[in-house]
Parts: sequence; structure tokens; C-alpha cells
Amino acid sequence: MAWSSHLMVWLSLFLSYYVPLGLAARHKWPVGGSTKFYDFKVQTKRITKICKTRDIVTINGKYPGPVVYAQEDDRVIVAVTNKTPYNATIHWHGVRQRLSCWSDGPSYLTQCPIQPGQSFTYEFTLVQQKGTLFWHAHISWLRGTVHGAIVIYPKTGVPYPFPNPYEEHILILGEYRFNNLVKLEKKVLARGTGAPPADGYTINGRPGPLYNCSANDVYGIDVIPGKTYLLRIINAALNIELFFSIANHKLTIVEADAEYTKPVTVERLMITPGQTINVLVEANQPIARYDMAVGPYVSAQNIPFANISAIAHFHYSGASVTTMALPAPLPVFNDNLAVKNGMDGLKSLNATNLPLEIDTNLFFTIGVNVEACHSSTPNKSCQGPNGGTFAASMNNITFVKPSISLLQAYYDSLHGHYTDDFPSRPLKVYDFVNGAPNNFPNDTQSLNGTRVKVLEYGARVQLILQDTGTVSTDNHPMHLHGYSFYVVGYGTGNYNSRTAKLNLVDPPYMNTIGVPVGGWAAIRFIADNPGMEWRNC
Repeated sequence: MAWSSHLMVWLSLFLSYYVPLGLAARHKWPVGGSTKFYDFKVQTKRITKICKTRDIVTINGKYPGPVVYAQEDDRVIVAVTNKTPYNATIHWHGVRQRLSCWSDGPSYLTQCPIQPGQSFTYEFTLVQQKGTLFWHAHISWLRGTVHGAIVIYPKTGVPYPFPNPYEEHILILGEYRFNNLVKLEKKVLARGTGAPPADGYTINGRPGPLYNCSANDVYGIDVIPGKTYLLRIINAALNIELFFSIANHKLTIVEADAEYTKPVTVERLMITPGQTINVLVEANQPIARYDMAVGPYVSAQNIPFANISAIAHFHYSGASVTTMALPAPLPVFNDNLAVKNGMDGLKSLNATNLPLEIDTNLFFTIGVNVEACHSSTPNKSCQGPNGGTFAASMNNITFVKPSISLLQAYYDSLHGHYTDDFPSRPLKVYDFVNGAPNNFPNDTQSLNGTRVKVLEYGARVQLILQDTGTVSTDNHPMHLHGYSFYVVGYGTGNYNSRTAKLNLVDPPYMNTIGVPVGGWAAIRFIADNPGMEWRNC
């Protein structure tokens, strides 16, 4: 589980390319092959799940929300009307937003929230993109129920680079909570603590038979013996990384984060919040019902979490519906080796435009800090370790949310909303994994500010993401809006440029990477997409 997501304190790096933003207005808008229109209504819906009835926020009354279907290079227009009492935005996770950074969706970064009763229209073109992505709310914790899939098919006549499946199915993995998510986030931030564990996990909104009152709340896929199925797997959970497996069946990964991979066959996979993975599954086992299981991967120490698996069914034609399903084994919750083995197998099918020469080197530490209490009501608002409050940071700087969109502040030359002095390297160097200061809360303070890092247009960037043990080491999911990036290396311990082994031949091309617990990841990209980008974990 990512501490920083667990705290809902977003760690931010804003990549702002000063010259091209002006140029973007003179470029021709990418037209695309055709235009797809969608109408999203943000509205509440009363549902009963795991024995309890409550109101959740949805799109068009659906949980998960509607699928956005398109083809490569299509233009997508989504009109969003907010019919709830909460502010809302929608982020199109993994869409690169070429010349459309205003439509990315992170609140206070590229837009101000859509207020209750108001509307906003998102418009973007899927330039040279195909595969599985997803969308979700990008303000407060609404994304816990406000999310859905984006399926981008290749251009007409262009086949998949793998055998054509008999059918395709979307599996959205999620967390479910009984509490109102907006109120829960406010309570967690007010207390200065981490978030409580989820009340359950779901597959396409259904927890499955291991949960109370859920024997019939089970998602299922009906399969025909001998056929091959493409499963588009999305982790839309609020906080937690998840293992996935199917009883007695192997999974052949053919795509990660909407980029084709060299086929690699695994027994199970781990998928972080924000990642999408497409797998082929052959229905080559005896006729029966088989469990599809989802369970937690938790790498931080002393973190409470729900440990009941969500279950769906992989049901063979001809199998009795009353037959007991064969169970799907999952790794133990903290099996770091299983995670590493899964990542080791990911290789890009076509590593084009991979920067081999680097002119911009960045090194960012990732961690959770404990701030000293400065509240007049410490018993209520300072319930972190030793009477402190949690704060997430990068390079020991904790992000302070601005009052207006940073993109608007930059575009309209409004001063005082951010500074451009985010450091390229940590302000203090130490043994990040094993020697981090941890005398709560005295030696774990972070600096506070709304800082951005400015990159030159066309810069060839290598960014080292380093986990720290300030409070606890943890596997951190990191996502870069507007980009995919090559994951050229990763490992345990502190990054060492002399000993680090980098793959500069066929590294996977992703938009979200889980930085290994107590370790590092090296990513490369070319800074060629102007705008304010949002990095978080």
C-alpha cells in the first residue's frame, strides 16, 4: 500500500515547458479519425453492498462507470455535468493530451473543480494511442467510486500483435468503503493520520462470496473450452496494490499501460493503482468453475489492511452453476519477490524513441514525513506517531495546494501561486533506505511549498525515483500525466550509477510504475508535451 496515497497527500512535480505553450496555440489541433461523444452526469446512487446500504457518487448511476470506446487517433468529447453537492473533475489516466492539457483533469493543476450544478467539456485526441487506459475523478477521494475503463482499438484493418482473442472482457479492480469518501478524506487530513483500511475489494464493483451478504454479488465470465480470452485488467483502487490470479490458468501479458509488450506468461501478477495490464487466457482446463482472485500487496510495515480476497468466476460452458469453484492461490500480502519477478518479465515490443543520451538528470526521493504538531487542539488533529501529523514529500518538500489552477496561473502570468525552484536532487544526501532520520517528529520535518520544476522543450530526461525509510519503506506507485516513459531500471537499496544495471534495448513503456519497496526506479522520457504535468504516488 502506498503511504502517500494512503494519506491522500499528493506528491507533485509539475513539468512546465515555457516556450511551447505559446507555440501550441499556433499548431493545428489533431483532428483524428472520427469523433466520439460522451455525456457524463456526476450523480449519487444508493446501493447495498456487503450488508450495508449507502449513497455513492457515480457517473450516470453506474459503478464502475461507463466505458469510453474509441480508436487510435480518434477525437473524444465528454460533457460532464455535476449533479452532486461535491466538487468534481475527471482525469483521463494515461491520455497524453497533445495540445489539450486543459482537459487533463487534475483539480487545481490544469483546471479548477467543476462546482455543484456546473458543467465542463473535456476534449482531446488519442494521438498514436491504443490499448487499455482508464478515467477517474481527480479531486478528494471520489475516484474510489467514480472510475471506468477507456478502450482504444487499433485503426481499422490493423491487427493486434498477438493471436486474435475470441472475446474481450474488462476487469476493474477496486476498494470499497462504507464511509462517505469525501467526509472520510477530510477526517483523515484533520487528524493527521493515515487512512483506515478498506472494507473490501471488488472486481467490477462486486466483492464476491467471501464477504458477508455477497454470495450472489459475484462477477463472472462465461467461457468456451478451447477459446482464448483477452482480459483488460485495471487497478482503480484508492490506495492499495493488488495481486490477481485465476485458478489453474496462466496469464500471458501482452500489454501494460496501453503499450504492447513482448508476451510473457505468469502465474499471477501485481498491479498498482493507476496501472492497466492486458492478458491472454486460454480456456484449456477441465470443464469447471475457477476463481479469479484479487488480494492486497502491502509492503510497508505496521499498516492495517483488509485481507479478504475479492472473488469472481471464470465459468466454463457446461459446468454446473452449483459446483464449487476451484480456489485461486495468491502470494502472501508482502511477497516482494513475486512483485519483482513479475516486473522482470516486462519488455517493450517496440522500444522506439528511447533516449540513449541524457541531457537532464533528476533524482527525486519519495517518502512520508512526520511533522511536529502546531495545532491548538493536538488531541484531535495530531494523531500521527508521537503526536505528530503525516505529510508526504518528494525531495523532502510537501506540496501545498494552490487556490487556482497552476496551468491558469502560468498561462495568465498570475504571480504568487507557485515558485519554479523544485530541486533537481535532494537537499540533503544520506543513506535513504537504511539511514533515514526517524526520530518522530523532530527529524522528519519536510519543507512546505508549491514548487515546479521547469524543463526545456525537447530535453532528454532521466529521472531516478528513490524510496526512503523516513517512516517506512514502501512500494510507491508513480504516475506522470501527459506522458509514458521507459522504465530502464529498478532495484533494491540506494541507487548507485556505477552499479545500476539499465535496460537500453527493450525496457517497458509505461505511464505508472511501482517504485520498489526500499529501492529505486529509473525512467526516461523526452520532454515534448508542453503543459503543467502532475506526478504523484
